[in-house]
Amino acid sequence: MKRPLSGIITLVTDFGLRDSYVGTMKGVILKICRDATIVDVAHEVKPQDLLEASFVLESCYRFFPDGTIHIVVVDPGVGGTRRPILVESGAHLFIGPDNGVFSRIYAADACTVRHLTGERFRLPHISDTFHGRDIFAPAAAHLLNGAAPSEMGPIVHDPFRQDPPRPVVWKDQLTAEVIHIDSFGNIITNVPRTLFEDFLSGRRFKIIVNAKSIESVSRTYQDVERGRPVALFGSMELLEIAIHSGRADRRIGAGRGDPVQILAEPS
Repeated sequence: MKRPLSGIITLVTDFGLRDSYVGTMKGVILKICRDATIVDVAHEVKPQDLLEASFVLESCYRFFPDGTIHIVVVDPGVGGTRRPILVESGAHLFIGPDNGVFSRIYAADACTVRHLTGERFRLPHISDTFHGRDIFAPAAAHLLNGAAPSEMGPIVHDPFRQDPPRPVVWKDQLTAEVIHIDSFGNIITNVPRTLFEDFLSGRRFKIIVNAKSIESVSRTYQDVERGRPVALFGSMELLEIAIHSGRADRRIGAGRGDPVQILAEPS
């Protein structure tokens, strides 16, 4: 793969912004590559929540220029046996722990995964608790400075995968799952528009979440009265449940992992 040309490094972490962790990583990057452009994607991922981090990453990385490097530091196994890795996928590079956080990337495209072992691409002292600073940030900066991915370390043939939950269709029922609650309280499911439409084929239906039922899909949040639930396809083309001017997670009482059922009238 050619040297990344965008000059952009993105950050997804569970660090929050109260402490110095994010700023320290940026300092390491800029000390090595002063021309780097650093974009904060999200730092409020729920602590140690790999599925949420994976979803956040998938929702945004394609919208960055080719050659962007994406660092993910949600790393409950830091300092343990999990490997620090570099993933080459299409026109993008990903750096982070080998703990399943890149599973959605593996599912989307062919990937080359490397174990980050090159000592000259790390800081001199490696903390057991902050690989974001000592391994991930310097590796990304050195890539921007012209280092080739092949110099970073050997290929990994068995990266750890944590496959995301997938909907199941059985006769006239589609069983799905809540996979994310966004900051507005919208309930995002793992049902893509294409699957939804193919399953229904124009039939009437009910969407059931925590015993609450919706029998239509709207185009926008404001297509129903204020305070009413609404089903629609959001920006990722996934089915979501919202409340006009309210929080669906609290009103419906749903959280990630809860079941979602779509019942269609018999064929």
